[in-house]
Amino acid sequence: MKSYLKGCTYFFLLFFISLHSALCQNALVFQSDFGLKDGAVSAMKGVAFAVDAQLPIFDITHDIPPFNIWEASYRLAQAAPYWPQGTVFVSVVDPGVGSDRKSVVMKSRSGHYFVTPDNGTLTMVAHLLGVAAVHEIDENVNRLQGSELSHTFHGRDVYAYTGARLASGKIFFAEVGPKLENQVELIPYQKAKLNAGKLLGNIPILDTNYGNVWTNINRELFDKMTPEYGDRFCIIILQNNVNVWEGKAPFVKTFGDVEKGAPLLYYNSLLNISLALNWDDFANKYGIESGSEWSIEISHCDE
Repeated sequence: MKSYLKGCTYFFLLFFISLHSALCQNALVFQSDFGLKDGAVSAMKGVAFAVDAQLPIFDITHDIPPFNIWEASYRLAQAAPYWPQGTVFVSVVDPGVGSDRKSVVMKSRSGHYFVTPDNGTLTMVAHLLGVAAVHEIDENVNRLQGSELSHTFHGRDVYAYTGARLASGKIFFAEVGPKLENQVELIPYQKAKLNAGKLLGNIPILDTNYGNVWTNINRELFDKMTPEYGDRFCIIILQNNVNVWEGKAPFVKTFGDVEKGAPLLYYNSLLNISLALNWDDFANKYGIESGSEWSIEISHCDE
């Protein structure tokens, strides 16, 4: 009888441990500039899988242009709000790997976690979701065992490992490492604002398949211009405050509301104001790119 009770106790203990582990799991979401032509991404996922074979693992993208910290920042802000609280994002665009830049985990006010080098990657999620707390990763504790002599693949050895431990509930946020001030490295850029009847904003990204120019000017801010469909707007695009393109476009619901080849202003899928050419590539035609140095000015035309 004692042996039977002992066996039952052991069974239920394993059951509750498994249940606790399942309940503590959160999604682990990767992005990088590694591409998928070699085994780097697979190696990161292998490390995470070894931490917890039940961990749900997903991707944002691994096609960030090499060393493009700005685009990494944008893609995090684009994706993170649609994931539930507790999701852990591992972002590895790290041209300074092996240098003295900090490896951190930031918890946003929305309850998401971001594991990344503190090199500007957190710029947009810090602005969009807020910074609740930041901990530096203690590599004496949160580093893949046996990787100490590797200095150029922190994505595998530090970030994937720490992210998996955090997402699986094997460590709490406080166990990541020392708590830092609630601030991260930021890339300066033109935040969206309305100034003297003119909208000022940034061009954070291009809709690359079609050459549409996306801005960070959201619907709420654009509504302050009291726009109506069909209104014409005067637009200036600048790089480092140098005029690159200037023209006019109507505000419309969709591309087919203007003739082929004509410019238009519209709300993109994020409900931010964007600029396009119907059936044509605006960015390629006029030499427009994206990044922190690219800005846009929009105002009602007088005519």
